[in-house]
Order: sequence, then structure tokens, then C-alpha cells
Amino acid sequence: MPRPIQAYINQSALENNLGVARRTTSARIMSVIKADGYGHGLLRAAEALSATDGYALLDIADAVKLREAGYRQPILMLEGIFGADELPTIAEYGLACVIHSAQQIAMLDAYPGRGTLDIWLKVNTGMGRLGFVPQQVAQVMEQLRRHRAVRDITLMTHFANADEARGIAAPLALFNDIASPYRVPRSLANSATLLRYPEAHGDWVRPGIMLYGASPFADVSAQELGLKPAMTLSSRIIAIQELRAGDEVGYAAIFRAEHSMRIGVVACGYADGYPRSAPNGTPILVDGRRTRTVGRISMDMLCVDLSDLPQAEIGSPVVLWGEDMPIDEVARAAGTVGYELMCALTSRVPITD
Repeated sequence: MPRPIQAYINQSALENNLGVARRTTSARIMSVIKADGYGHGLLRAAEALSATDGYALLDIADAVKLREAGYRQPILMLEGIFGADELPTIAEYGLACVIHSAQQIAMLDAYPGRGTLDIWLKVNTGMGRLGFVPQQVAQVMEQLRRHRAVRDITLMTHFANADEARGIAAPLALFNDIASPYRVPRSLANSATLLRYPEAHGDWVRPGIMLYGASPFADVSAQELGLKPAMTLSSRIIAIQELRAGDEVGYAAIFRAEHSMRIGVVACGYADGYPRSAPNGTPILVDGRRTRTVGRISMDMLCVDLSDLPQAEIGSPVVLWGEDMPIDEVARAAGTVGYELMCALTSRVPITD
């Protein structure tokens, strides 16, 4: 019998979440499926999101895989090219390419093709990662408009605080001022911007985390947004221990029983992608009822409190996150975000539809 842990991917949830995005905006939707579809599987995510207007990812091999699987929508390379040798493939497969540095423009200069590349020019409006600073944009825009290899140009940016109280007013005003001289498409909105700032939807929106059923906001749940979890990580109880007052659990003995109690051992640990940082009290479901983790998360196991679950036994089902156990709650308890938990799921966990 195989180890009982598995991840279930609900494709209808992905479809639902794309529908939420569709009802929120009139802009075209560029579904972000980087990081193997946020851990859900590249082709699985692409299939469930096939009603999208486009896809965005990082790896050129993944883009080629999508094309060869028959997907004809625009595909955007979010970090652009990493070497000039990628440009023939970009052109052959009709991919769109972010340009965020002078080095990438130099790579374009070495490409002999004419009028074959769709470029998304990235503007740094405060994120401080990729993109040209505002003072450079006019010169770069002129270079690209005259460039022999470039066909169409889209202006884009990415907001650092769309999910925070600080908001996007200043960087949005800056971007609009920069973009105002140009009659080209614009793309500004990630999930948080899409859901909260309709004035920044532009021509293309780029939802990511919301498509997979997690909230981009700390103060609004996925359920309140109409989103459904696409990934459910589940396992089973494989052992039960009876503790006396003073007994300790797990490495470093970070949990000590204050009274007699019953704990269950679950076949799931940090080698499966469950966060080792999850403290005592992280929420978890056993037999459909909420309880808490106790003790440090091990490589292959974790422990849960069964004191108020007398019906729980060896073999009882456990939901680590997903259906009825929001991934955002688990992530907050562990001091991280749902994005990381999805992407950290390891290859030893079987994935089913």
C-alpha cells in the first residue's frame, strides 16, 4: 500500500476562479502559470484555464510545451530572455517577451529577424526589481519602436503594495504619466490589483494566486472573494499516542502536554512541502473537524491533537490545506504565504485530478 499522502487538483475550481476574474474586469486576462502552475502542474493548469486570453510564465521550455500541446493564445515570458540564443525560439513559437534591461535590448540588436517579436516593456514604478526607471522609458521606447526586430509593444509595470493599505495611487499616477504619450496596450494588474483597483486594469490583467483559490489579501478570505481552493493536500493518521501530563512531542520538545491527551501522527512532513516553520496550533482537519498541530514538523511526519476527536483512529483522513481548510490560514500560522506552500509541494507527493 502506498504512503497515504496525496494532492488533489480540482480543475472546476480553477475554472471558477478564472470566472471570478472574468466577471471583475473587461480587460483581457493573461493567466499566470509559472512555477509549474503554482505547483498544480503546468498542463493541468493550462487545460483548466483554457478559456483565458493568454498565459504568462518564465521558462521557455514550458512555453514551447504549451505551444506543442496546441495552445494558441498569446504566451508572455515574464522575465524575458536570458540569452540571445533564445530569440529564434521566441520568434518560431510566437511568444511575447518582456524587456526590462539594456542588456536584453543588446540581445535584440544581435537578432537578425525583422518585425517578428512582440515586446512588453517593463517600467519600474517602485517595486525596485525589474524594469526601466521612469527617466529611461522615453529613450527605450523610441529604441524599440524603431527596432527592426520588434512588431508590437505593450507597456507594463508591477505594483509592490496592491495588497497593502499603502495601495497603488502613487505608482499608478507615475505609470499613467509615463504611458500617456503612447497609444499602446497597457498591463498593470496582478491578482490584488485586479480585485481591488479597477482603475488600473488597463488592457491586460495578470492574475496569479487568485486563480488557484488563495486570497492576495491578509484581511479578506478567498471564500469572501468567491474563490475556491484548487489544491487539497490530504493524508491519514498512521499512529496514535496517549500522553500523560509532562510528556513531550517531537524534535526539540517544543510541545509538552499539560494534561492527559491523545495525539495522532500524520504521514506528512517538510519533505512533502509542509512548512517546518508551522508552530504548535497550526490549524488542520481530521475527520472533517478542525484541530491543531503539536510539536515540531518532521521530515515525514507531523502530530495533531486528537483530544476532542474521540472518533479519530488510525486511517482517519486528514486535510493539511485545501477543501474546508484554507491554505491562507495554514500559511499565516507558519509565517508565510499560500504562494509558497503551493509551490513547495514536492515531487514525492502524488497528484490526482
